[in-house]
Amino acid sequence: MILDRYLARRFLKTFLGTLAIFFGILALVDIVEQIQRFGDNVEGLWPILGLTLLNVPSGLYSILPLVTIIAAIAMFLSLAKSSELVVTRGSGRSALRALLGPSIVAVLLGALAVAAFNPIVAATSREYESRVGRINGEESALALSEDGLWLRQGGAAGPTVIRAARSNLDGTALRGVTLLTYDAEGRPRERIEAERAELAAGRWTLTQAKVWPLTAANPEAEAALHASWTLPSSLTPDQIRDSFGTPSSIPIWELPSFIKRLEDAGFTAQRHKVFLQTELAQPAFLLAMVLVAAGFTMRHQRGRRTGMMVLGAILTGFGIYFLRNLALILGEAGEVAPALAAWAPPMAAIFLSLGLLLHLEEG
Repeated sequence: MILDRYLARRFLKTFLGTLAIFFGILALVDIVEQIQRFGDNVEGLWPILGLTLLNVPSGLYSILPLVTIIAAIAMFLSLAKSSELVVTRGSGRSALRALLGPSIVAVLLGALAVAAFNPIVAATSREYESRVGRINGEESALALSEDGLWLRQGGAAGPTVIRAARSNLDGTALRGVTLLTYDAEGRPRERIEAERAELAAGRWTLTQAKVWPLTAANPEAEAALHASWTLPSSLTPDQIRDSFGTPSSIPIWELPSFIKRLEDAGFTAQRHKVFLQTELAQPAFLLAMVLVAAGFTMRHQRGRRTGMMVLGAILTGFGIYFLRNLALILGEAGEVAPALAAWAPPMAAIFLSLGLLLHLEEG
């Protein structure tokens, strides 16, 4: 038990040190990128630093498996160099038994990342996108709520807010539509209700529309019914799809309810379902990275063979990462179930790594 606690503390310390190094590297790279993108649009360095601090957590979260495998390699190489693993085996402990502490730490770090770091990343990502939108003069076009979906579009005459009860998969055909148009100074101009609205090139085509001129003394008296009504639009299907943002911008605790709202509104939620399962599988994936590192670097190495083993561990980690991304693409395309796409690669890596360790230790 004392040995398990020692190895667990050793791995945790190495992991935190590696994480700090990567945070510094990502921050330096990101601040240069932010200066290149927005240096001419903001005054002073503080807004750039704010954008960097909001953007770095997302990048850091995405490379947690890489940080884990590098930390595990560094720890096992250090243990092998100091002959601590030799002493451990000499005391009667097997290598698999010595892996218990680091493995538990890896699983707990994965669970903590999903439960706590994921909501932080979601919040910082949303704030980053909001600030970038304000700098570029753009705003999110779409939002989901309990009573349907909301769209906002700009225009030379003023903005338009659209609420719809349901939509098709890409947001270009709406049902149960209510539109409020505003003038350039933000005053309500027209209210329109329609059974259906379809987005074409530069316009919404409304079916069975009733139009209330809100600038009139009696809007209801001057309201008019139209079988078809056209309204200019600055939106495109790509803008509507992009307005959902990436699934990572939604905290994992809110993701199940968001998926339900998405499906109730008529959109596909396959991408978000795959992301949810991927997050739940994060502890298993970090455990797989530790076991892969152990399989290549736990044994005592000498000379050039150490470099080859480290290279093999890193390449294997990248290979597993690539296979997971391939499985996620298949999951998002609906070719495989979301749970299978998310859980199969880390579980396969865990069992293959355990097989390699058993072969090396037990012969």
